[in-house]
Amino acid sequence: MRVGRSALNGAPKMIAALGLGLVLTLTACGANSSGGSSGGSAGGSAAPSSGGVKVGVILPETDTSARWEGFDKPMLDKAMRAAGLDPDIQNAQGDEQKFSTLADGMISSGVKVLVIASISSDGGDAVAAKAKAQGIPVIDYDRLNLGGTSDYYVSFDNEKVGALQGQGLAQALQGKQGAQVIQIEGAPTDNNATLFYNGQQSVLKPMYDGGQLKLVANQAIDKWDNQVGGQTFEQLLTGNGGKVDGVVAANDGLAGAIVTVLTKYGLNGQVAVTGQDATADGLQAILRGDQYMTVFKPIQEEADATAKLAAALAKGDTATADQTATQTVNDPKGNRQVKSVLLTPQLITKDNVKTVTDAGYVKASEICVQATQAACDAAGIK
Repeated sequence: MRVGRSALNGAPKMIAALGLGLVLTLTACGANSSGGSSGGSAGGSAAPSSGGVKVGVILPETDTSARWEGFDKPMLDKAMRAAGLDPDIQNAQGDEQKFSTLADGMISSGVKVLVIASISSDGGDAVAAKAKAQGIPVIDYDRLNLGGTSDYYVSFDNEKVGALQGQGLAQALQGKQGAQVIQIEGAPTDNNATLFYNGQQSVLKPMYDGGQLKLVANQAIDKWDNQVGGQTFEQLLTGNGGKVDGVVAANDGLAGAIVTVLTKYGLNGQVAVTGQDATADGLQAILRGDQYMTVFKPIQEEADATAKLAAALAKGDTATADQTATQTVNDPKGNRQVKSVLLTPQLITKDNVKTVTDAGYVKASEICVQATQAACDAAGIK
């Protein structure tokens, strides 16, 4: 089975695709992860009130990425308290109704700013509209809600994330004329997916068109479901006679599911696989040679910028907020330019995994296990 997706409108479209340039416009929002908990702050229970200005933060889920609880939650909590805020940080656990209910509770409790990393643009838009109706400024965190009304947006340069994935795959397949590629993308409801895909295509489409690479199939995965991603990849792989040279996996969770399938067929280590989020599992896979690259996004920078914005907005100081959010992102659905902070991602291969451990996002003990110890020693990871 060869399937693709046209994703500018976010609606799944299954089409036959072997060697065709598909019009998918999605990808995945990824996640830096280091095994986090499923609730509370980094350690589990919520931190006590700091007595500062109350700010609400809603994170999207925990099933597909450990990032949200392992990094974003504790880093946002620390950054906001340092800025004199009292953050109420909750996770919607992938449930749109819970996302809305959490927002209602925060609005009723009198938060002065609402920060949302939404599950979908539609859900995020509805929440932002309710907050705005109460005069509460809203910051889109990590994911822009298309057609929404949020005042500001803080994220990484997500087209650059995708371009790094394309660059990594091209690098891994260099000199392999006609190498066959399968793309496994993220949720069509995640606007970052569109941006990641656009970035990937800026590198890969000319190579498909020129024959250096051959696109076998391209499929988006609803809800970033790793299990579904693995199953979909296996169907595409077997439908192509068990042949593949490279896989664009939108994040490390999907990459891990793909590596599991490749291992089943004795292909792990022979196929270049991309990723995103520099998770402990993804970095281990890179050190083993089962995954070629990932994208590291220093989430502390994202948390710090969000806290700075929230502190200004809580005081009604839009001038200071605008001095922080000096970039803009186009919202084509809403026909508007959104004031933004866009941070810089980094490409990580086996040669520079140490960058992530040196920055303290993943501990050496989390990635230097028996199967990777020699690689860790060679890379100077201790």
